[in-house]
Amino acid sequence: MKRVVLSCAVLILLAGFGSATPAWAWGCEGHEAVAYIAEKNLDPHARAMTLKILAASPISPDLHRYCPQTGLDAFVSSSTWPDDERSARPESVPWHYIDIPRGVSRGSLRKYCPLSTGCVASALWAQIAVLRNPRDTARQRADALRFVIHFVGDLHQPLHAITNDDLGGNCVPVAFQGPTPDHVNPPWGTHNSNLHAVWDFGIIQAHWPGLTPEQIARLLEGKYKSRIAVWKSQPVDVAGWIWQSHRLAQKVAYGDLPVRIPLQKPEPMTSCKGDNNIWNRMLELHETLGPRYVKATLPTVQLQLARAGARLAAVLNSLWP
Repeated sequence: MKRVVLSCAVLILLAGFGSATPAWAWGCEGHEAVAYIAEKNLDPHARAMTLKILAASPISPDLHRYCPQTGLDAFVSSSTWPDDERSARPESVPWHYIDIPRGVSRGSLRKYCPLSTGCVASALWAQIAVLRNPRDTARQRADALRFVIHFVGDLHQPLHAITNDDLGGNCVPVAFQGPTPDHVNPPWGTHNSNLHAVWDFGIIQAHWPGLTPEQIARLLEGKYKSRIAVWKSQPVDVAGWIWQSHRLAQKVAYGDLPVRIPLQKPEPMTSCKGDNNIWNRMLELHETLGPRYVKATLPTVQLQLARAGARLAAVLNSLWP
């Protein structure tokens, strides 16, 4: 279970830094910036196929869309669709992450990807398989493509590839653009101002206030132009990408915190009340993240967004060479 119950509730009930921002990987700006980068790096055949598949079964106009920007093309708009779709497909919630314990360095992902629920690795490969099957329906293929666009972004958010008995940082209260939270939202035992939310959108919004996702994508394309060309030409390596994110979570997301967080002994978690009420124990650390943390972590955020865009292009280009 782990983040299953929490994530469904977060999407509807939790506010992020004073707004109604749900806790999902990269938020609106990040996912859409990744999609812009990927779209620009699609080969002609892959571009034509993505447009054809998405046009054959568009997103329902009745679906409530959280991200406010309008006028996006179908590819970029698809990047946040799986988060909006969670309430209709609760079984998809655990597909957005993989809980690899902090302190683990390498190995098979299978032990961290339950057969009963799946994880971002198994979900991504399952959706790629749908895209490879021309006998699936137009709706199945369009939804699969939207999931692929989103999941490649998800697995590049470092806190979607780790847990320290804290649901990927959701159970680590922090002061960031406001006071440290002193209460929780029952029954999940969490609060919107947490380490995971800082990585989802806090760092991005702190560094690029007021910029659109397309503007962010252009800045990243300029900064990583030569490296994007290399990344998109490399073989698809989902497991390798996940382990890379996991290492960055350990080294940067946790490693650069001003107050050291103890390594927890892994145990099953369904809310932040687990592991001897980890939320309250983390609250006692009084973790305060300011400009120094943003400066230390920003290079990793930028790098992962650019990598995600290039690697998403690599996945789609490999499907339709």
